[in-house]
Amino acid sequence: MYKRLSAILFPVTAVLLIGALVWGYQENQEKNSILIKAENQYQRAFHDLSYHVDKLHMELGNTLAVNSASTGAQRKGLVNVWRITSEAQNEINQLPLTLLPFNKTEEFLSRIAKFSYQTAIRDLTKQPLNNNEMKNLKELYKSSAQIAQDLQGVQNKVIANRLRWMDVETALASEKEPRDNTIIDGFKTVDKKVGEYPELDWGPSISSMYNKRSVKKLGGKPITVEEIKRKTADFTGAQNAGAIQVVENGKGTEWASYTANLTNGKGGETWSLDFTRNGGHLISYVYHRQIGPKAVDVGTAKERASEFLQNKGYPGLTAVSYDEFDNEGNFTFVSKQGDVLIYPEKITIRVALDNGQVTGLQASDYVYERESHEKVSKPKLTLQQARKFLNPEYKEKYHRLALIENEQSEKVLTYEFGGSINGSQYKIYINAENGNEEIVEVIRNRKNNGATPS
Repeated sequence: MYKRLSAILFPVTAVLLIGALVWGYQENQEKNSILIKAENQYQRAFHDLSYHVDKLHMELGNTLAVNSASTGAQRKGLVNVWRITSEAQNEINQLPLTLLPFNKTEEFLSRIAKFSYQTAIRDLTKQPLNNNEMKNLKELYKSSAQIAQDLQGVQNKVIANRLRWMDVETALASEKEPRDNTIIDGFKTVDKKVGEYPELDWGPSISSMYNKRSVKKLGGKPITVEEIKRKTADFTGAQNAGAIQVVENGKGTEWASYTANLTNGKGGETWSLDFTRNGGHLISYVYHRQIGPKAVDVGTAKERASEFLQNKGYPGLTAVSYDEFDNEGNFTFVSKQGDVLIYPEKITIRVALDNGQVTGLQASDYVYERESHEKVSKPKLTLQQARKFLNPEYKEKYHRLALIENEQSEKVLTYEFGGSINGSQYKIYINAENGNEEIVEVIRNRKNNGATPS
């Protein structure tokens, strides 16, 4: 019996063993194939990065070499600088550097890209490069030479010692210290040197993009946890402030804020509110509950949203856009000064379309921008003059004055024209001082999307 059983099991076991070995071999081959592919991608991105930083240095030199009156050559050089820098940024993003402090170099390249782009798109015949901008270009030329040299040094070591980027990824993923890796050490050296470069005056438009919002910039004294609980109870109508849980975020940093949470044990509903630490300004409100079938139209939802804002201390706001998703309507409201809509001061509000109840509010833009509120000047162009800058085929549906923030992070007064051309809906913002097209915004064909002029 045992012989007969062995005669049956032995070949079956042998087949299974051979199958397991074949499967393991194939799995190992596939794993090695994936690792080789990833390694090749990392190597290509790294060598391309080194090449483009060197090319950046050369292009900055070419831009500086031309005559100051050769605005066409300067613009071409700056466009090339922007293009090359953007490619270098993309290559950095392809490398496994998420756990490696390389942020100074990334920010440095980002500033070069924005500086070159914003300088290139302006009319250099009317607004040529000034002395400060030329000084910046010279400093960037010197700095890029140093970065290129350091990256080439790392590149030479990678080639000479046949170093692998997969080892870098493994070293970064490991929590063991110290991290002894030639590539990691090389990139740390580059980033440290970049951090020691002299600070450049990029001008207000570039610098404003990097001015991080901070609660320290807000007015008012630091608020206590008990005050946050009272504010939460007042806003939500909660009877028991003691049931509100408050968590402090970013304690001891400039980003300090509070999050208040409240739960209804019976219905499973929850409320979450975020407040700034300075002044206790509400920056977001979320009411989590099950949303039923749609039973409220857009007009009613808009009325409920306006009433909510009025009752919660946000008077005089105007709805400017609306879209709908998953039985909830999303409105954007902005401040208004006279006849001018103040777009930077916006609040986004979400309304449940089963009963018109407000289920969310985002007010961070409103809170921070109100601190820098300025009186809007009158437009230099008349409405008829501004219309002349539109495409003759553009079919205007409405117009209004609007203060917006343009690509240069400058607040400019514009005429907002809503309309259509070539079968698509657009908003076009014409500068009310010089007629420039500041922003052209396509309106996506979402459900009920579009402006809601009042």
